[in-house]
Amino acid sequence: MEAALNHAYENFEVSLEELKSSSELTKKEKAAKVASQIDMLCLTTEGLKYLYDKSLELESAGIFAGTVWEHPHKLTPSLVKGTLKSGHPSSSFEIMSELRLLAHSKGQGRDEELQQEATSLLEEVLMHNLEFALNDISEDTRAVMVDREIQKASNLFRFLIDEINLEGVYQKLAEEVELICYQRPVVTGKARELIRLIDKQFDTSGDSEIDQSIRLYINAINAPADGATIHSDLNVYKTFIESATINDLEAECTSLGQYMEKTGLVSAYHAIVLVHITKNHSDLVPKCLALNERGIAEWSKFKELVSALILEIVSVDNYQCIYGLARMLGRNLFSRRPVRVGIDNLRKIKVNSQVEERILKSVGNPEGSATALQYILGGTISVLGQPLGVGQGNNPTCQSARGISMWSQHAPAKLIDMIITVATQNNLIMRFENHDLESNRLEKGLVQNLDHNLDIVSVVLVPHLDRIYNEMMRRSMGRTDDPHRWVNPAMYGHWIQVGFASCYDHLTNSILDFNGFVRVFYAAFHPQYNDSRQIVYPNPVGIFITNNHGDMLGFHAVSLLRVEQDGDQEIRAYFLNPNNEGRQDWGQNIKPSVYGHGEKAGESSLPFHEFAARVYAFHYSPLDVNAHLHLVRQEDIEVVKALAQSSWGKSYQWSEQTKLW
Repeated sequence: MEAALNHAYENFEVSLEELKSSSELTKKEKAAKVASQIDMLCLTTEGLKYLYDKSLELESAGIFAGTVWEHPHKLTPSLVKGTLKSGHPSSSFEIMSELRLLAHSKGQGRDEELQQEATSLLEEVLMHNLEFALNDISEDTRAVMVDREIQKASNLFRFLIDEINLEGVYQKLAEEVELICYQRPVVTGKARELIRLIDKQFDTSGDSEIDQSIRLYINAINAPADGATIHSDLNVYKTFIESATINDLEAECTSLGQYMEKTGLVSAYHAIVLVHITKNHSDLVPKCLALNERGIAEWSKFKELVSALILEIVSVDNYQCIYGLARMLGRNLFSRRPVRVGIDNLRKIKVNSQVEERILKSVGNPEGSATALQYILGGTISVLGQPLGVGQGNNPTCQSARGISMWSQHAPAKLIDMIITVATQNNLIMRFENHDLESNRLEKGLVQNLDHNLDIVSVVLVPHLDRIYNEMMRRSMGRTDDPHRWVNPAMYGHWIQVGFASCYDHLTNSILDFNGFVRVFYAAFHPQYNDSRQIVYPNPVGIFITNNHGDMLGFHAVSLLRVEQDGDQEIRAYFLNPNNEGRQDWGQNIKPSVYGHGEKAGESSLPFHEFAARVYAFHYSPLDVNAHLHLVRQEDIEVVKALAQSSWGKSYQWSEQTKLW
């Protein structure tokens, strides 16, 4: 190994000189030759230090020319892990890119603007890759990376940690936890992982605002009540609860409920207490669930059913659903007979073996875990209680996630019925233009290999919804308009409005009548032009996704939920973004927020004109809109058009051809 490394140093120097003297035609070939030496040198700390010292020389020689790493200002930190997982040569170029950023952050380059930006970029990169820095490699990562690549990545991030002031990383991690939890996702794994890493690696005992904030989340999962703090072992805690006085029980319930309400996180301690009091002190259940007045009334009315569900579902292996149950009670969903009947039917099913396999894979199938049916019931309750907490994970299935969220909000009984069908039959039928589409008879959709890091309802339904959606799109291709005109109403249900507008022409791959398109959007949804008419049902909207420089990345499906004035008197669009990252930087200083502008948990928001500048398709009511089109000011349209044309619009030809909306 030592001889090979020594040889790598020698070969590197030779290859570097060849790269420096290469022409434009041969530079790519010479860069690849250098990368092969980088691959070897990354395996040791000494080699990494050597590469760091050479990083700006390599950059100047053009090693990144013609690659995604060429312009450091355009780098996206969240994509680094995926590149590292892809292996050599991409991982070697990625590592070299981080090393040159480190050199720039220390002022060794000539770009003063990049010097200021590089530190922030590296902090973001570290935040997304702490498993390598802390040698806490997840099973998911080990499943896709060979040991050699893991070693390269781990060496890099340990090197970066030694070179960077971690205070900035700590602040970013704490903020990340807070913003994730504020959105109240159904799947809480990422938040819990970050909380554990912070607790393990940083001193959070201080009195700063950041320390106090992060301790709230650490306590929520580790010590959410005095008894849990003293008796941290779950078996010991169970014994404590079984012999506790009523006053001690009430104190535990109050503390558990408050932590859950403040963070959206539940602990195994909560499960122990809730099961115990449901059996022995049911009057404490509302306090343990931190129920509001509506929830308390719902509990009183359906105490027998809810108690049965708690005892059937909740355990130290299946406890996050407790928060969903509290929210479900607060939504008064048990007062709907179809929901009660659906839940009762779901309790009695026999789970299909293939569905069970998917579920156990999703939860990691821990020893002594709950049954697949218990996970399905808990997952159903979570989604019904948190309809805006549904996400697509690392799957291209925004359409399916949006559907599950919509049904949870406005057709919960329909959603339960779909869950029952798929959970028992591992199959689903939906109707499209007088044809029954049976998922098991269809080709695969957008998902080739499902990322199982999803809520249980999505794990059950998405493979089938994805196939059906894909088939609907296939059957609608080649028509005179965007296929979503026909697919959305068939996929989601009767509340989708009959009017449809799209500025993107599939046949010519161009943008048509953008002025008219924006005019319709404003007339349909902006309160200044639509007589302040509120949105009743989520509107399926197609948007252009752009990176932090406004460059086109692709199409994405969101739901427009409401348009209202925020606390600063600005009209904002509030929407569900199912991609689990509701606050990306879309360039042009357009940054969807999830907190601070009147957002409800799970919503993203933007000023109305900024949201409009990323929309390419939506549904509307023609009879209502046509009467208001003339009111929309041309100035409003021009602001939106300017943002669009200077971002994603650069990817298309634009036509002023007028469409009939």
